Amino acid sequence: MSVPKLKSINTFSQFTECADYSLMATLARDPDAKDNAEDYAPRQVFSGHYVPVKPTPLASAEYIAHSRDFFQQLGLSDELAKDENFQRFFSGDISVANPPMKNYGWATGYALSIYGTEYIQQCPFRTGNGYGDGRAISVFEGIIQGQRWEMQLKGGGRTPYCRGGDGRAVLRSSVREFLAQEHMHALGVPTSRSLSLFVSRSETVNRPWYVEDSRSTDPDTMVANPVAITTRVAPSFLRVGQLELFGRRARQNAHPNALKELSQIVLHVIDREYADEIDATLSLENKVIQLAQKFQQRLTSLICHWLRVGYCQGNFNSDNCACGGYTLDYGPFGFCELFEPFYQPWTGGGQHFSFFNQPNAAKANFESFCSALKPLLANQDEALERLQQVSEGFDELMQTKVNSMWATKLGLEGFDEDLFTQLMKLMVKTPVDFTLFFRELSSIPEHVSQISPSFYQPVSDELTAAWQQWLNIWREHINDFEQSAIKMKKVNPKYTWREWTVVPAYKQAEMGNYELIQALQQVLTQPYAEQGDKIDQQYYQRKPQSAFALGGVSHYSCSS
Repeated sequence: MSVPKLKSINTFSQFTECADYSLMATLARDPDAKDNAEDYAPRQVFSGHYVPVKPTPLASAEYIAHSRDFFQQLGLSDELAKDENFQRFFSGDISVANPPMKNYGWATGYALSIYGTEYIQQCPFRTGNGYGDGRAISVFEGIIQGQRWEMQLKGGGRTPYCRGGDGRAVLRSSVREFLAQEHMHALGVPTSRSLSLFVSRSETVNRPWYVEDSRSTDPDTMVANPVAITTRVAPSFLRVGQLELFGRRARQNAHPNALKELSQIVLHVIDREYADEIDATLSLENKVIQLAQKFQQRLTSLICHWLRVGYCQGNFNSDNCACGGYTLDYGPFGFCELFEPFYQPWTGGGQHFSFFNQPNAAKANFESFCSALKPLLANQDEALERLQQVSEGFDELMQTKVNSMWATKLGLEGFDEDLFTQLMKLMVKTPVDFTLFFRELSSIPEHVSQISPSFYQPVSDELTAAWQQWLNIWREHINDFEQSAIKMKKVNPKYTWREWTVVPAYKQAEMGNYELIQALQQVLTQPYAEQGDKIDQQYYQRKPQSAFALGGVSHYSCSS
């Protein structure tokens, strides 16, 4: 059966014809919003699902890159990235929009919960009504090649939720997000995607960061950074924190339409993210229960993917948890190199958001998700009990999937707890590089010397013997060496995100040189492929000793 060729979108004019704004058509506008959408001063937003906002264009915007893989998936011609109006639009100049596109974007509010505890302290009004998209502005929603996508400018300027900030993202964080999203997609991890990346050649903002070769935990200097805009794309940017906000208002009877607004956004989540899985003819009560079940399945699978590839979402609050069950908000993230179960790249994150604690953080977010749904089931004891049962089933489902994931990484038919526990002890004691180790293991080695390239230091005779014993036992569990090797190499990537290879890319970009960004695009979007000796010498390497404890490399603040 032949696959139909995608109709190519070559011009911005053709692109505009795809516009279709379901969010603004079905959800409530903030009644206090400004008619001209120039709504930039921090203020409380008491009701409504979105605030119309015009982004602030980058001054002297310059194109850096676009995702060729994603463009191809969408049927967008690479020539479109060179279209003047396309470049103006996605660097923040929304004035070029023509109908059916709108000449303004929108920002949304959400609540903040950390491990299920609601926080309002960081809100300048101490009410929680000031939380939301402070520098992320959605500017497009439409149907492209039969699928609905939302496009959001990260760093598009101030919104009512900016809490006194400048609404900008710096080049450093924009390069990281642009590259990371496409890397995660190539790894097979559900994620938002990258469309384009632009930088200003005249506008800078000050951010705290690290001096050269700093070993400080916290940033120790102020740096003038070029501002940039990366456009991220997803089926929606609906988050658990948004449902929480409307669930809280419904519980508190915050305004006459509070319960209605909760119902509207829950139904919108279903329509945007689960329309193919939840029957539209069901009652609201049954839709709510199924939504919880479907989201639980997606969220637990997502966490397994994170663990599989060594990814750590250093700040996995409810507002960074997408209702669609994919990775969202690449702020203080990192990939585990030297294996540490409680690896945490963000200096402000703490152990509760560390690598192996991500299932616990996900559980807390899921409980917040279920709690937000409860006002829709008020006085329906049976339905509330069903929702509670779904919530209580999280741990068992999560553990089952995690065990299955580890078995797959190890090429086993089933999970062996003793074998796995012993492996974790050896990996910590040695220590090893997480990605290199599992990739070397994927060749089904017979001897310790074949996995030693992943070791960060020489091992004693005693430890060598322990490793050899483990390898011997593990190999006895493998039914078919050749087939297991093939399968393992499909789940254990060869190339991973290594911060010390990304830092030079954004530093060179500050000087106007984008070659390393383009090189990283090539490597990171083919993480399972053998890319040759030259690439191996650069990217299939352990973290250098000089990079350990280095501020901005081994750890970093959330400042971006």
